[in-house]
Amino acid sequence: MRLSLAELEQNQQFIDRHIGPDAEQTASMLNTIGVDSMAQLIEQTIPPTIMNAKPLGVGAPMSEANALSRLRKIASQNELRKNYIGLGYYDTLLPGVIQRNVLENPGWYTAYTPYQPEIAQGRLEALLNFQQMCSDLSGMELANASMLDEATAAAEAMAMAKRVSKNRKANTFFVAEDVHPQTIDVVRERASYFGFELVVAPAAEVVNHTLFGALFQYPSTTGELLDLRPWTESLHQQKAISCVATDLLSLTLLTPPGEMGADIVVGSSQRFGVPMGYGGPHAAFFATRESFKRALPGRVIGVSQDRHGNKALRMALQTREQHIRREKANSNICTAQVLLANMAAFYAVYHGPQGLKTIAQRVHRLTDILAKGLMDRGYRLSHDSWFDTITLETSERGAILKRAEMHKVNLRMDRPGEIGISLDETTSVADVAELFDVLLGKEHGLDVRALDRELIQHPYHSIKPALQRSSDYLTHEVFNRYHSETEMLRYLHRLERKDLTLNYGMIPLGSCTMKLNATSEMLPVSWPEFSRMHPFAPLEQAKGYLQLIDELRDALAKVTGYDSVCMQPNSGASGEYAGLLAIQKYHASRGEGERNVCLIPSSAHGTNPASAQMAGLKVVVVACDKEGNISLDDLTAKAEQHQEELSCVMVTYPSTHGVYEETIQAVCEIVHRCGGQVYLDGANMNAQVGLTNPGYIGADVSHLNLHKTFAIPHGGGGPGMGPIGIKSHLAPFVAGHSLVKEGLASDDNGAVSAAPFGSASILPISWMYLVMLGDEGLKRSTEVAILNANYVAHRLKDAYPVLYTGRHHRVAHECIIDLRPLKEQTGITELDIAKRLMDYGFHAPTMSFPVAGTLMIEPTESESKYELDRFIEAMLSIRAEIDKVGCGEWPAEDNPLVNAPHTELDLMQPEWGHPYSREEAAYPAACERGNKFWPTVARVDDVYGDRHLFCSCVPVEEYA
Repeated sequence: MRLSLAELEQNQQFIDRHIGPDAEQTASMLNTIGVDSMAQLIEQTIPPTIMNAKPLGVGAPMSEANALSRLRKIASQNELRKNYIGLGYYDTLLPGVIQRNVLENPGWYTAYTPYQPEIAQGRLEALLNFQQMCSDLSGMELANASMLDEATAAAEAMAMAKRVSKNRKANTFFVAEDVHPQTIDVVRERASYFGFELVVAPAAEVVNHTLFGALFQYPSTTGELLDLRPWTESLHQQKAISCVATDLLSLTLLTPPGEMGADIVVGSSQRFGVPMGYGGPHAAFFATRESFKRALPGRVIGVSQDRHGNKALRMALQTREQHIRREKANSNICTAQVLLANMAAFYAVYHGPQGLKTIAQRVHRLTDILAKGLMDRGYRLSHDSWFDTITLETSERGAILKRAEMHKVNLRMDRPGEIGISLDETTSVADVAELFDVLLGKEHGLDVRALDRELIQHPYHSIKPALQRSSDYLTHEVFNRYHSETEMLRYLHRLERKDLTLNYGMIPLGSCTMKLNATSEMLPVSWPEFSRMHPFAPLEQAKGYLQLIDELRDALAKVTGYDSVCMQPNSGASGEYAGLLAIQKYHASRGEGERNVCLIPSSAHGTNPASAQMAGLKVVVVACDKEGNISLDDLTAKAEQHQEELSCVMVTYPSTHGVYEETIQAVCEIVHRCGGQVYLDGANMNAQVGLTNPGYIGADVSHLNLHKTFAIPHGGGGPGMGPIGIKSHLAPFVAGHSLVKEGLASDDNGAVSAAPFGSASILPISWMYLVMLGDEGLKRSTEVAILNANYVAHRLKDAYPVLYTGRHHRVAHECIIDLRPLKEQTGITELDIAKRLMDYGFHAPTMSFPVAGTLMIEPTESESKYELDRFIEAMLSIRAEIDKVGCGEWPAEDNPLVNAPHTELDLMQPEWGHPYSREEAAYPAACERGNKFWPTVARVDDVYGDRHLFCSCVPVEEYA
């Protein structure tokens, strides 16, 4: 058969690479579930009132090669200059062994959050290293496993200070005016909705206020090194909490904040090998005292043991997971930045304590040389102490700026009468010589090497003796062993082998959409045009980024049916928060600031109540009926009861129960009639794209999980991006930024993340996804996601009841199977099934969420029929095993399910003693013998871990 050129090009489309089932597999699955066509399945699944036949308008699909070529041209518009802007962002040298084997390795970036520790010991160890690194360098006793960015970590520190301060009557938080301005932005916005009074003033004025806490920057935003001890002592006298934002590299030379009395220490680990990426993603850290451990936000990795008593790692204190605590949550920001935290930790492992100190000493020496040369030529510096940043006081800013432009150099220029210069590990002797040319003109007569010799002969103490570090750090073996590339490579590979990720098999997690993260989508993240851009570089140097962002905004607006999109929120939870703030500012602009009630159905996504609480809203829960749908009667009653103070409803669609509710438009109408706004959670956009959308349904604002629907990988629990789509009336009220004036927001709007476009360096992933799929592929992806879910539900329904279904007994893109009857009959729990799936080579579905005693399964469109069948056969085989327990063939207390997972060490025990064979334990019927995944620890003992909380590195030999 002779094909036309168009047909040949059609066969090269990315669509068939992204979507798992081919035409034959699709037809077979449609036949299995009893429909004649995809159109018939969609007709039976989605309410006809919300079906939108209008084309998306994203465009025709583009091949991988053509999409990459087009993106190359866009990236080439970014002008990379030598950056000395600082403000917490530094160019860095990412070791190639980490770039190739972590950042660019799907064995690391496709991992899911380590809720199942037995198959996540690799990244758990890497995160424990991160915690040890941060606690050691900061001088604190305990650190968490990362947060979104430095600014939001500082806001979390303020919130925690209020929780733990014993100065109960105080409602004022103090921020030193020399904290980074983007941090002040975020803290001020958070404080206003918490109802805190915020004072921003010179640090010394902290003693003049009655406070529950205060925040200092060390070194300051202008580079000054101040002894914090008098201020922390003053705060402690009034039972207030001392918070310090700091720089990890500087702490290899400086007295750590913990040794100066700090209670909470936060900062960014970006300069530990993580590219600037125009603002992110980067892992922030949060460290505190042991006594405050149960108030610590975010995730904490702890050391526990497995059922044999062997050392095993896990996420400790899991009750802090914010989607579980709902409106009682401390924060909605449960999102970490795991991939980036791992990279930073590996950077510290690779360099070790002496290597990090050498890097810091070199940066500091070059800064001393620069400062000495300027002072020798009569220039005045703002401070007499510094680590890597100096601030020059000058009336010649115009001339210096012209020379900087000629040399293609960026300096910090946001403070009148001052110029800031921050050096980093990429700064060379030639760079300092060029800086003299820029700052002094060509005739300065200075020689860098000669200045260095003078400093050796006549040292200048830019770090005063009282602020010089004397304590040890990073003494654990892991930071002192893997310094050759051979050793480091093997260590990385050893950890990778302990984790079950998408490059091994399907991860069928409901509500988390673990789909293909295509290599062609990931490649641009490493391009220097994207990775090395400073977030506060002048906009004219970021034309490529701005074009990418504009095109992505436009595509996402078309996909969602909204009028515009704000790209700042750097996680889904942050997007929820930003969307609610836009609603509240809109109400306030209309003189209706008293609207503070948020209606949340019990079926909504779990972070919704926490986000509402953070936005200062009162949560009122709306009931669901026995079918899992929102009760319109209860919604109407509560909307009318709170009509005068109704702010909004937060609804997830399709619902977290995995169903397209027929009454969604009525929900929007009821809330609008009572003066409220509709926030539609975008977590389940994977079931809407190309078929319907929030704007068409009638919502006013939604966040989008780009790390779910739009193919950014989960990275083991971060990175993420959560831009918000908004209707035009809310557009003036989205997040702004004090340092970068671009986008939808007016200048007086606060920020929700440190960088103006959040984690911008991962936006090319979603751009590639949208461009390569186009209208046809995006719609097809949604259809196949629905098909795959219904195929799984249909084949499992006789063995496991499907808890909720919609019309024609169809589910959306995910389904919930009910295990409670089996538990009553046999004692086997959802946890037992989750652990037993590991013996079959599968990650468990979402366990006990949103309904206790269930599993929620989302196969996504990227999984082929072959992989779906492999999972289904495993589940059916497990059901047969449960029957053996139920009939007494296997005792309830000793069977493959309650003992799962089984490790290689289990099989090597000389005495077996179980009523099932070793083969049944490790090689069940559906397990592929030639591709066996071995959990590295047996079932982890969570109770032991909570009772013996230990969150630091343990000696390597104890893992044996």
